[in-house]
Amino acid sequence: MALIRVLPSAVADQIAAGEVVERPASVVKELVENALDAGATSVEVVIEEGGHKLIRVSDDGSGMDREDAPLALLRHGTSKIRTAADLVGVSSFGFRGEALPAIASISRFGMETSPADGEGIALEATGGTVTATREVARRQGTTVSVAQLFYNVPARRKFLRSARSEWRAITEALNSQALTRPGVRFSLAHDGRNVLSLPAVSGLRARVSGIWGGRYAGALLDVDDVAGVVQVSGLVERPADVGTTTRRVFVAVNGRSVRDNGIVRAAEAAYRSTIAAGLRPSLFLSVRLPADAVDVNVHPAKAEVRFRDRWPIERAVESAVRRALGTFDSSAMMGRGHYTSMPRGMDDFRSPPVEVGILTSTAAVTEPLFAAGEEATADATSTGEPAEVTRIREEIPPLFQFKRTYIAFEHADGLVLIDQHSAHERILYEQFMRLLETGQAPAQRLLLPITLHLGPAEGDAFEANREYLERIGFEVEGFGGNTLIVNSVPMPHARFDAERCLRETLDALTGDRIAGTATRHEHLAATIACKAAIKAGEELSLPEMRSLFTSLRDTDLPAHDVHGRSTIVQLTWDELDRRFGRR
Repeated sequence: MALIRVLPSAVADQIAAGEVVERPASVVKELVENALDAGATSVEVVIEEGGHKLIRVSDDGSGMDREDAPLALLRHGTSKIRTAADLVGVSSFGFRGEALPAIASISRFGMETSPADGEGIALEATGGTVTATREVARRQGTTVSVAQLFYNVPARRKFLRSARSEWRAITEALNSQALTRPGVRFSLAHDGRNVLSLPAVSGLRARVSGIWGGRYAGALLDVDDVAGVVQVSGLVERPADVGTTTRRVFVAVNGRSVRDNGIVRAAEAAYRSTIAAGLRPSLFLSVRLPADAVDVNVHPAKAEVRFRDRWPIERAVESAVRRALGTFDSSAMMGRGHYTSMPRGMDDFRSPPVEVGILTSTAAVTEPLFAAGEEATADATSTGEPAEVTRIREEIPPLFQFKRTYIAFEHADGLVLIDQHSAHERILYEQFMRLLETGQAPAQRLLLPITLHLGPAEGDAFEANREYLERIGFEVEGFGGNTLIVNSVPMPHARFDAERCLRETLDALTGDRIAGTATRHEHLAATIACKAAIKAGEELSLPEMRSLFTSLRDTDLPAHDVHGRSTIVQLTWDELDRRFGRR
């Protein structure tokens, strides 16, 4: 008795449908992709009862003639490829030739199509079998109707979720397609109500604005970077906004919306030391690379891709997002009740680093960040100060301290405020990270050593982080039990309280609570930077404010402290005029 049998085509189509069509949203995705491949500039989607009853997708693409339309319902019938070699670098969406016959095999299917205004063809199929064909007069394009999905596969139909759940999934699927093609008009109707109307727009930000609103889109940061053959572009959330709104993630590879946890993790890694542990940012990222460097033929629904060499791509994504977060545009701004793009801001005052005390953050950490007194502001001619240093100092705008907490200066587009603690925290964090990574340990020898009596938890925290504390500059020896003798300490600035800083740092490190994806040395650098930084309520001299200003502008991520708070906030002139009734 023969055990091996060749499955009937109807059964094979239903098996294929199980791979391609998971739910109504899968049908919408496949039909919209076919429309886009046909060159559509307008796509209309109509849904009834969350797709349980009806899904209809209409486009103005190239359409099909009488000969091609029936072939489209045959398994592996496709216009996208001719040979196996065409699978390398394929750029179209629906190249497999499985979607239409799979969908038709599990629904009551209808299609009208025409290559040009005038004569077209209409097909009707039930369970994959064509039941009627007729000529129709219609405009160029294609309309596909899918009714009673899974009507002949009750085991699959009972796993469909509620109409509301399926409707949400359809909306998400269409939004993803709309984000890949901002130049195409999309509309969506549900149960006779127009829900979404997205006109063709020029770019991703305008498309995001059309879907989620201008306020949300305006608060996102631009990403645009090239690393070798990899181009990364898109929009990401400002660190200060992470966790305040619904998280949204969109990733496209060569114009194809995909799921890729590696790219998402790489983008999230760029937020290290800018957001609190457990928070995850919204991301809208597009990655472009040579077509032969990515295999799109690895998933039945084409929802995943495989890279020939993944590491350079993830590195490029992390670098691109990190570069966007490193601009002053990523800081928080207030104006007319919404976020606005910040102008060059402090970048207007950027100047080449000069290895002279107060004007640079690149001096060794053994030198104090702040000048010792007002004599540092003496006239350059009387102090013999180099002319270049004098010129750079003059480029710093007039600075003022408010509430012994904020440093303010005027900019062409508004009033800029710097949080002195957050800014100093960022400066120290990057200095400590350089020390931890280079292994240098500049320190100041204490005339009278400090004796610390620690509890068991603090003692364990010290032993776990001893190596990194020594790299930063703490020279410590045991004195029995949990008692430590501190012989040398770092001196990041003249106001530094070494004993208090070390005690608070060890207390914060108890339990080894490492935040998010941070490494142990990143966690230590962030903790000790927070404890060592100047505090709110401390009065700063003008040289100290200038030192803070110049040091902050030369950091990699000047707009955020290590907890994700903004170091800089801009209040636009428009907002001030509005509050004073001038607008």
